[in-house]
Amino acid sequence: MNDILQLKGKFEQRQNESKPGASNIPKEKKVRLEHLKKLKDDLINVRKFWRNEKLLINPLISLYYKTVVAKSNRVKAILETSSKKNNDSIVGAKFSDSDIKKHIITHCISNKVLDDAIINLETVINLFYKTFGENITHEQIGDINNKKYEHIFSSTISRTRFVNTIVDSYYLESFGVEKNNTSLEEKAIITLYDTGVKTSEIMKQLEIDFLERRSIDETTILLDPTQYKLLKEKAPYLISMAVSDISVLDKDDIFEENKDYTISIPKPEKEPVIGVIDTMFDTNVYFSEWVEFKNMLEKDIPLDSDDYYHGTEVSSIIVDGATINPNLDDGCGRFKVRHFGVAKSGSFSSFIVLKAIKEIVEKNKDIKVWNLSLGSAMEINSNFISPEAAILDKIQFENDIIFVVAGTNKPKNSNVKKIGAPADSINSIVVNSVSISNKPVDYSREGLVLSFFNKPDISYYGGDSEQRIRTCSPYGETMVAGTSFAAPWISRKLAYLINILGLSKETAKALIIDSATGWNKQVYSSSLIGYGVVPIKINDVIKSSNDEIKFIIDGVSEKYDTYTYNIPVPDDGNKQPFISKVTLCYFPNCSRNQGVDYTNTEMDIKFGRLDIKKGKDGKKDRIDIEDINDNKQSEEVNYYLYEEDARKLFRKWDNIKHKREYLVTKKGGKRQGKKKKENPLWGISIKTKERLNSKDGKSLKFGLVITLKEINGVNRIEQFIQQCLFRGWLVNRINVEDKIDIYNKAEEEIIFE
Repeated sequence: MNDILQLKGKFEQRQNESKPGASNIPKEKKVRLEHLKKLKDDLINVRKFWRNEKLLINPLISLYYKTVVAKSNRVKAILETSSKKNNDSIVGAKFSDSDIKKHIITHCISNKVLDDAIINLETVINLFYKTFGENITHEQIGDINNKKYEHIFSSTISRTRFVNTIVDSYYLESFGVEKNNTSLEEKAIITLYDTGVKTSEIMKQLEIDFLERRSIDETTILLDPTQYKLLKEKAPYLISMAVSDISVLDKDDIFEENKDYTISIPKPEKEPVIGVIDTMFDTNVYFSEWVEFKNMLEKDIPLDSDDYYHGTEVSSIIVDGATINPNLDDGCGRFKVRHFGVAKSGSFSSFIVLKAIKEIVEKNKDIKVWNLSLGSAMEINSNFISPEAAILDKIQFENDIIFVVAGTNKPKNSNVKKIGAPADSINSIVVNSVSISNKPVDYSREGLVLSFFNKPDISYYGGDSEQRIRTCSPYGETMVAGTSFAAPWISRKLAYLINILGLSKETAKALIIDSATGWNKQVYSSSLIGYGVVPIKINDVIKSSNDEIKFIIDGVSEKYDTYTYNIPVPDDGNKQPFISKVTLCYFPNCSRNQGVDYTNTEMDIKFGRLDIKKGKDGKKDRIDIEDINDNKQSEEVNYYLYEEDARKLFRKWDNIKHKREYLVTKKGGKRQGKKKKENPLWGISIKTKERLNSKDGKSLKFGLVITLKEINGVNRIEQFIQQCLFRGWLVNRINVEDKIDIYNKAEEEIIFE
């Protein structure tokens, strides 16, 4: 097998030099005067609503769009006077419940902005009617942009705001005030829209007793049933998200137990530590020396024997899984565990777990990989991320750590289908189960998350009736099945990649996902098994077959375009006989209060052969990349792509990008080599875009895994290495033995005399 190569070299960085053109509606479309009048009436009704409200906050107004709308097509002028100001006022986003997905985006604006918006719309309506009558077309708006109607504009409205208001109205259906009617009978975690007024002040105005210590952040709070009922009666428009605080743990199956099971284990030495957040741990088991345990629950909470099963079983796989399951020996060795008990076996308070996770990670920053095999039996909401997942995503953006989360289980004879919290965490690796024959198991639950994000990420062996997973519980040997017992195997592999091989979390995550993918189309839905099943042996993750060249690159996005046109791909004289696949991973900041528009940063990747476009009319030649999956999102030529298609086809706004060429063509023929071009180099371009006006994408790290497969089975890795060195790349082979030696020396204690 070939070693994986680590390429180190310079990525170029450049600003976005393209400027957006003048706004217009799509060709052959028009806007009716009648629609503008309806929107004005909507605004007047919204103003009337807020004038009748006693609560002293800035008005909340929801914009109901006709479809899933791109950032570039969100309102530019109908409320505030610029795109930036309108973007800054967004406090929430969700999809409608209709068959056709549509955006509902909520803004918080001042009374003055609302008054001015009505006046502006009245001005536009009068000018519209006077100049164009009942309709305005794409061509007429084009003429306005080309300054053929300059005589109609005065100091009351500019040409730009007139056009932008009309274009805004094309994408809008209506304005209104969105009200949340979620029914909850137990304690609830409530997220309020951010109105700029302190939550404690809002509660005081509403005469609801509230303790500030029950806040998770500025807008997310814990309320008892009476408080929530009052809030819903007095101000339902304030509630952005509401979810039960009490999560019933999804159940794993225990098939059989054996008290007489005995096994020995050596004493721990320099092994890496994996963090486990779970139910309790039994310190009497054979491997207890390998586990440092802390109970995070209040001392007065009683514990019984059932509370020690799940957590102990999970930690047994992480410490010694390869020994007690020889058929799943991954070659990773043993790991030490720092185990934190945050829940009993039956149910848990999300509020308590959230607080505990923040505290645990803060005090244990030496741990890079965390396993979380707790999950809710309830389904996730299609319009917002769970509070638990949001905390995990925030922690992973702010810290150099990664969580592995179980995909949650479907209870027997249940209609539950979608995964439960916190398996909706976007930055975590979410793991579902498959049988030993790589088929989805009957207890598997499925994504998508927010109707879009691909969860689970991957699958692994979690046991089923065909073959169970052997664990150690307080009772002894225990045969089990569940996603809880698939996740720890991935935690082991990640800890090996990060702690022992020294890879970044971005590249480690990309390698795990890439290892699950092949060169043929997937048989099962990605919403069930993610990108595929991770191989058992760690060598199959960190090495490639003899006809493959797999290389990893770490990078940082500093500007709009992070690129290199300097990737050499070997040839056989006339052709470059390769197909390729690429996996990109990054850990973006996320905004739960933005609802379905959750991730703040998009990285759009192109990888492929270089294509030199000859400049016309005195313009310079332009270098393009012929992307392997024909991604044209960021082309410098006119190319219109609907937002929903960009998300579906090119995973826009997803923090994992995977694309590949298949071994066979669409017609079933063998893939042929690519004709060698005059410039034989290939290129990588990663364009970073922001959803909000913050600079969350600045200095954002990414990990890249690229695999070239020689279609004739020839090993060309030495040719590739030579060409890379010639092009100025530093090339390191990921040699396991060398890395282990380095790790062991780094862990040695030096005693100074």
